[in-house]
Amino acid sequence: MDKIYFKDRYDKGEPDYLNCPFTKEEYYHFVETLLTGEKHQPHSFENDMTDEKMKFYQNCMPIEELAKRGKDTLRFGVMRPIGLERKGETPFAVLQLRPENHEHTAYNLVGCQTMLRYSEQKRIFRLIPGLEKAEFLRYGSLHRNSYLNAPEVLSDNLSLKNAPNVFVAGQLSGVEGYVECIASGLLVAKVISEDMSLLPPETIMGQIWRRLIDTNIQNFQPVNANFGLLPALNKPIRDKKQKKLALVERSIKALQDFLQNK
Repeated sequence: MDKIYFKDRYDKGEPDYLNCPFTKEEYYHFVETLLTGEKHQPHSFENDMTDEKMKFYQNCMPIEELAKRGKDTLRFGVMRPIGLERKGETPFAVLQLRPENHEHTAYNLVGCQTMLRYSEQKRIFRLIPGLEKAEFLRYGSLHRNSYLNAPEVLSDNLSLKNAPNVFVAGQLSGVEGYVECIASGLLVAKVISEDMSLLPPETIMGQIWRRLIDTNIQNFQPVNANFGLLPALNKPIRDKKQKKLALVERSIKALQDFLQNK
């Protein structure tokens, strides 16, 4: 604990996260070791899943795959130090630990999805400052995300083009996130029971719906809720909190008008 410290980014909320700060030398050594670590090989049933053909979901990329994109990719991504200053100084990079239980006796390494062999994980993740003598309760692994190429197979009402009586929602439809999956199920229920039309573009679920049926998308990836999906405001607002509030208010108004005019 003389190396790592509690802090949430920009001091938002309770300081639950533990932060492991890297010097420049420690960070580049960590990245180099990641790149040379031995990985699990794909099983035979994963047809042609070589390194070159393996398809990763962009929001769950293995940390070693991110490192392949450039030696500074991690410190400008999952290990960015901005907002995690300590004693007025910003570390070169920071890896965060998220508590796994109420007692704070177990932590998850944020952004460390990996295909490294277990022995390699134990060796390489001990290079993280403060974790030299850590006890590893379990090691990382990847799981398969199954989802449809929604724009190719789904109709505008979220039914299958080749089977109009079959509707698809949730992760299988290409929606990412628990709340988003629940919302997509509610949408499909409304479509079936009330023949509900496409929600307004000013709403998050309206934009997610549009993305699922946008045939212009060439490399479809699962989509989750984010303000970047929404159309720009007529009058730009520089303050981020005020901008998000304006987007929310516009969305609620658009949805109310939509429901009244059904």
